Amino acid sequence: MDWMNAVIMGLVEGLTEFLPVSSTGHLLLMDEILGFKGPSGNVFEIVIQFGAILAVVAVYFQRLWQIAVKAPTDPAARRFIWAVLLAFLPSMLIGYVAHGFIKAVLFNPWVVAVSLIVGGFAILWIEKKAPQPDTYEIEAMSFKTALYIGLAQCLAMIPGVSRSGATIMGSLLLKVERKVAAEFSFFLAIPTMAAATAYDLYKNFGSLTANDGLTIAIGFVVAFFSALVVVKTFVAFIGKHGFAPFAWYRIAVGVLALVGLGVAGSFSV
Repeated sequence: MDWMNAVIMGLVEGLTEFLPVSSTGHLLLMDEILGFKGPSGNVFEIVIQFGAILAVVAVYFQRLWQIAVKAPTDPAARRFIWAVLLAFLPSMLIGYVAHGFIKAVLFNPWVVAVSLIVGGFAILWIEKKAPQPDTYEIEAMSFKTALYIGLAQCLAMIPGVSRSGATIMGSLLLKVERKVAAEFSFFLAIPTMAAATAYDLYKNFGSLTANDGLTIAIGFVVAFFSALVVVKTFVAFIGKHGFAPFAWYRIAVGVLALVGLGVAGSFSV
């Protein structure tokens, strides 16, 4: 059943990675529901996230290519690159230092359930209180704003918080227009998840088997193709409906998870 579980997990990852609902949180809850035990160190859950991130590269390939080509001569293209790199810096440093603690202490379904609920109410509050935007393109984003968004992203090291949710909500509080906030979250995911994937593979490579590699590959591919659908539709959706539907979804899933965990715990006693 490993391959079927890998398909399910890949679908969950691809459909949730770019929504402010926490893909890592959903994967950890699915681990509990399916009884899925992938490769040690949650390497499966981390690596398939990079499969979803590659969907951003595919959808925005033309824009990313133009930025790369223009970077030597165009200040706006260089500003785009520097904004993404500055926002990536805090998570790189904190992730490196706290990697062991995060995996050992925070990667559990109880933390996910509480984080989903708290994050849902935070989104509802920010939707009402966010100031009027003054940044309407990434190329015009100040380096200070980019760095603060990067600090907000670090909250997502707590499973259930949501990387995209933390960066988008942080961006809204920093007066970034919502479409730009969503796209910046997409682009920031590329170096963030590439680094997380490389580091996790490095730390766990010696314990992986050929079967683990196949399971990861299946989840990776499924996550990529399912994420393509979300990347193409998410920006249009939030333009019409905002983030409140995701907030209520988070709260509902978090409450159900707490109830389920409590029931399961009472039966295991």
